[in-house]
Amino acid sequence: MGTEIPTSPEISEALLLPETNKTAATVILDQGEHVPEWKEQITIRGLVVSALLGTLFCIITHKLNLTVGIIPSLNVAAGLLGFFFVKSWTGFLSKLGFTVKPFTKQENTVIQTCVVACYGLAFSGGFGSYLIAMDEKTYKLIGADYPGNHAEDVINPGLWWMIGFLFVVSFLGLFSLVPLRKVMVLDYKLTYPSGTATAMLINSFHTNTGAELAANQVKCLGKYLSLSLVWSCFKWFFSGVGDACGFDNFPTLGLTLFKNTFYFDFSPTYVGCGLICPHIVNCSVLLGAIISWGFLWPFVSQHAGDWYPADLGSNDFKGLYGYKVFIAIAIILGDGLYNLVKIIAVTVKELCSNSSRHLNLPVVTNVVDDEASEILLVKKKRDEVFLKDRIPLGFAVSGYVGLAAISTATIPLIFPPLKWYFVLCSYFIAPALAFCNSYGTGLTDWSLASTYGKIGLFIIASVVGSDGGVIAGLAACGVMMSIVSTAADLMQDFKTGYLTLSSAKSMFVSQLVGTAMGCIIAPLTFYLFWSAFDIGDPNGPYKAPYAVIFREMAILGIEGFAELPKHCLALCYGFFVAALIVNLLRDITPPKISQFIPIPMAMAVPFYIGAYFAIDMFVGTVILFVWERINRKDADDYAGAVASGLICGDGIWTIPSAILSILRINPPICMYFKPALAS
Repeated sequence: MGTEIPTSPEISEALLLPETNKTAATVILDQGEHVPEWKEQITIRGLVVSALLGTLFCIITHKLNLTVGIIPSLNVAAGLLGFFFVKSWTGFLSKLGFTVKPFTKQENTVIQTCVVACYGLAFSGGFGSYLIAMDEKTYKLIGADYPGNHAEDVINPGLWWMIGFLFVVSFLGLFSLVPLRKVMVLDYKLTYPSGTATAMLINSFHTNTGAELAANQVKCLGKYLSLSLVWSCFKWFFSGVGDACGFDNFPTLGLTLFKNTFYFDFSPTYVGCGLICPHIVNCSVLLGAIISWGFLWPFVSQHAGDWYPADLGSNDFKGLYGYKVFIAIAIILGDGLYNLVKIIAVTVKELCSNSSRHLNLPVVTNVVDDEASEILLVKKKRDEVFLKDRIPLGFAVSGYVGLAAISTATIPLIFPPLKWYFVLCSYFIAPALAFCNSYGTGLTDWSLASTYGKIGLFIIASVVGSDGGVIAGLAACGVMMSIVSTAADLMQDFKTGYLTLSSAKSMFVSQLVGTAMGCIIAPLTFYLFWSAFDIGDPNGPYKAPYAVIFREMAILGIEGFAELPKHCLALCYGFFVAALIVNLLRDITPPKISQFIPIPMAMAVPFYIGAYFAIDMFVGTVILFVWERINRKDADDYAGAVASGLICGDGIWTIPSAILSILRINPPICMYFKPALAS
């Protein structure tokens, strides 16, 4: 995630490489290398590895979605583990005397694309946001007597309807922008920073020096995965029954701060997130925790009995809980609105400047040296491969129209309040929004899919009104989010494929296959959590924080700010404006200053959830900071592998933990802490 906007989208990929000498171009591409046909790039072994890794990353994404809602990019781990599994498999078969097909960077790219498409649905599928916001527990948590919160607006998670919903909405985004792939990647030369970084990683794996580094990274990942898995298993034995026991509730900073959620909970996942996320994100999260749980909530609590009734429950929206939820919503909306307007403005500006450049091209004679000539040859080869396997315009258009027709007829059967004409209108405007989001992602690496989803939520909820508006708004959010998110992911993958000499057709097919896998794997893995754990309990580990936030947004679209606690609306306005001002300061100040200005979206998360995960992530960022000062190269090479190992090991333990919970096998020991008795 990043907010820095390049001054021009025309950034040469060769300039993005670490090397700047003549060998940089040859690292990217040996002119004599064989480029497999698109069908040869998609293999059975690759699809099997994609399914295994997709399952693992879906579990990790669900765990993060249902606990804190912050999900770091796992693209590096997907590329690295895909390389490791296939290389191990081919090496094993070779030792047995079998002839194996060489493992190419194109196949590696297909695996990575397939995995990302699969686990991407664990996020855009709404399992931690709009879908779970429809369930009965979230309805009861907000309160049956809360204005706009009706018992009729409840749909509990069901495996079959969730799979069906994903199948009818998840593929449209793939067809919406396929005809513009040449425009986005070749004509506008959009950078797509994450796609470019992933391509550089995969290209490096398939060189001699890169393969050696990749092998060491895999060993490092395996080591920390094992440590994380063993530690998570060890922690389980002390976690007892309920949510008050174990290392997850260890008052590392004292019992007084523990009551305000300031403690280190020994979570490998959050420490790993701290290693992956930029320092400014981790520091923003901690700053948000200090502002909210260190100052704001204690201050508001002192006015219990005046600002709100003192005898309310801890999860009553008419009390402190209402301040937590609505102020978090205000910051999220302020940040999202600012970035939406900014990226649309940048998009329009760049489109206009591109048009003027094409209309006013000067006639010049270039003197090309050997290095520039090499880079031009590389670019020519990439362009040829990228344009070789065309995806017919008629296929893309007919695919979109056909899927839109099926979806328009099917979605009202799943969500009756969302009428067919609302779905159809969404599909008319979705390609334009998908283009804006994809273009903005190419410039800034920041997808605003959830912001577009929230816009759809507010509009549809307000139009439908109190008779089904909550369900209609949440479902419309899912429709819009799915299209906009998958379209941006596809363009990102086209960029990766372009730089690794992978066929555009193989990229598109692997996206289709990965999306189909995700439509099945994401609901299945979510249902594992749903069956094994108490999802949505505000006092438990799986709070599903965005469920309440999304349902409240739908209610706001219908009822407005009804029955908020005293001064809550004024505080919301204040934090909304503050989010706009902080974002503006980040953009207008010089980079040496703006790099220290916090990110409002990251600050908003602990306002509602608590400070404990911010402590964990800050520990991760401190470890990385010290590591970078001691040995920058080692940190650059291995920090991602260490972080991925910590996250994956903890994620793998979720499976046996869920099975033990389903079998009603409880941990044998409850470790908890209380104040010492006065003598």
